[in-house]
Amino acid sequence: MLIGLVRFYQYAISPMFPPACRYTPTCSTYMIEAVKKHGPAKGGWLGLKRISRCHPWGSSGHDPVP
Repeated sequence: MLIGLVRFYQYAISPMFPPACRYTPTCSTYMIEAVKKHGPAKGGWLGLKRISRCHPWGSSGHDPVP
């Protein structure tokens, strides 16, 4: 279910905005990988923490799923 919501965002909402990702992989890809690796609770939490770090004053670069 959570992965389905992220996929919906990737295909329906994300194309309407210019690319502005500060991290690799992108936050949506990170969320999917985290949910697959750690399950919906912990993976969802890791994804939300990652999204919260994505702002102009945050860091950037390669940030793989732990």
